[in-house]
Amino acid sequence: MTATATAYVLLADGTRFDGIACGADTHAVGEVVFTTGMSGYQESVTDPSFAGQLITFTYPHIGNYGVCEAAMESDRIHARAVIMRAATNTEDAPTAERGWLDWLVDCGVPAITDVDTRALVRHIREAGSMPGGVFPASMSEDEARQRIAAEPPMTGRDLAREVTPAEATVHGGAPHPSGLVRVHAIDTGIKGSIVRHLVQRGAQVTLHPCTVSAEELLATDADAFFLANGPGDPAALDHVVETVRGLIGRKPVWGICLGHQLLCRAVGLETTKLPFGHRGGNHPVKDLRTQRIEITSQNHGFAVTAPAGGVRIEVDEPVRWETDFGAAALTHVNLYDRTVEGLELLDVESATVQYHPEAGPGPNDALYQFDRFLDAVREA
Repeated sequence: MTATATAYVLLADGTRFDGIACGADTHAVGEVVFTTGMSGYQESVTDPSFAGQLITFTYPHIGNYGVCEAAMESDRIHARAVIMRAATNTEDAPTAERGWLDWLVDCGVPAITDVDTRALVRHIREAGSMPGGVFPASMSEDEARQRIAAEPPMTGRDLAREVTPAEATVHGGAPHPSGLVRVHAIDTGIKGSIVRHLVQRGAQVTLHPCTVSAEELLATDADAFFLANGPGDPAALDHVVETVRGLIGRKPVWGICLGHQLLCRAVGLETTKLPFGHRGGNHPVKDLRTQRIEITSQNHGFAVTAPAGGVRIEVDEPVRWETDFGAAALTHVNLYDRTVEGLELLDVESATVQYHPEAGPGPNDALYQFDRFLDAVREA
């Protein structure tokens, strides 16, 4: 440990990275992951999909423009800790309402800076995401290892119950030139920007706890159902999958991120954990229907398996699955690792994308997905 180090990151395999504590005076354990976004750090830590995880930022300077209420993706920070190379605490930006590090302290979230994040990320890429923690230098490695060992693995973990709301809430509903669409969503950790984009396009969005039943949803005035993003392993959410099975074929269903995985599991497909996941705002995805390549925002650690097994799709063609609800065709493929990024059910009104089209944070190449979804519902 260097003379100036006041904190350290320890991974489950014993790898250690020293640094300087710069957040709340506490420790945190969870799955250590990395995101490649160059900005949008506040949106990232408040994204419920990061529940149970410690975020390593690959971009060195984090905190440059402070934080503000408008950048919140939920009502609180969901990431358990933040790992950075060169944290800053300035409030010079016109939109800044608080310094980044001051805000982390206010929220009780530990953080560490001056870490060799490049070495840490390279290690995760080679060894895979794994449990770990951020600890004060005063805590022994033996105690830190015990705390890490007590952390359950992400595989098989239902975190949706930890981030879902206690009761249903309604958003939007004002008249719209294209006509109002009533969308009822299963809230497994939805981001605020997703709701805003739907509302801006003429949707009234009702968010339901993830424990809602299909019978309860079908008894509403829904024109369509929406499956949101969220944290954890989709294979641990059989209660949500059963609900989704009861909705498919009754009304249009659209899923993104975790919702994409849940809809796929509901029709009989499988999901698997990726070595280190996709997190950041620079992931190229090819839309096989238009042949256009979109740069997308992503935050997930699991993927839908290919028709022949495994996770890779080796061709840029709309390969098909046979599902419990008829045929499904691939619509999008990830150009980094050839994983499934979207599919469409051909016999019922349902479709999915793996990425985050709301661009919160990230590029806005895929915002058209909200228009496509609502237009299809209006036509139906």
